[in-house]
Amino acid sequence: MRTLSPTPSSPSSTGRWARTGSRAVLAAIGTAVTAIAADLINPQYSPVTEVISRYVNGTAGWLITTALFLVAGASGLLLALLRRAGAPRVGRWAVGVWAAGVAVAGVFPADPPGRWGRPSTSDIVHGMAATPAFLALPVAALVLHGWLTRRWTRGAGALRSVLGTSLVSTAVLLVCLVDVMDGPSLGTDAVPTLVGLVERIAFGAGLAWVALAAVAASRPAVRA
Repeated sequence: MRTLSPTPSSPSSTGRWARTGSRAVLAAIGTAVTAIAADLINPQYSPVTEVISRYVNGTAGWLITTALFLVAGASGLLLALLRRAGAPRVGRWAVGVWAAGVAVAGVFPADPPGRWGRPSTSDIVHGMAATPAFLALPVAALVLHGWLTRRWTRGAGALRSVLGTSLVSTAVLLVCLVDVMDGPSLGTDAVPTLVGLVERIAFGAGLAWVALAAVAASRPAVRA
């Protein structure tokens, strides 16, 4: 697996890249706060059964667009850190797919809640961008796990936990998404689907990983 040679670090460049890592972390936190705010001011929707992106049609729908652009920005900063530090190429490509997919999903809003059977053109594009993005994130976390933990040994446990959560929740999310396409059949009358809850777990794991990876990638390389 080919990697880039790390760029030599001076004290000034180390400080600059540390600030870049801090901005990525803040953007990830901002995404989480914005998404939670959208949930709180839209009690008419269930966070258990409705995916986050459909809240763009509710009260203050701009919060969802903002959240998607924030996570795309955080991921772009992470990508710059990974490239500068010489991270494995496959992992960098996966982060790029995640960042681009989330950005496109922000440009093309999802349909209102409940409309799974006859999606609009915007919703189709949104889904075509979001699906590979959600698949790429756990790939990035898996491919870059060893590289990141070698740079930040104290964060190894947190990175491992987020990796496991991302892998499991993404797999369950795919099952839930397939289930709701023709009408949910895996739930109950009271709770027809858990797709909203599972997506929030996968999305939250993604945000946590972006923040942790940015911290690890902004640290000076460990000298052998």
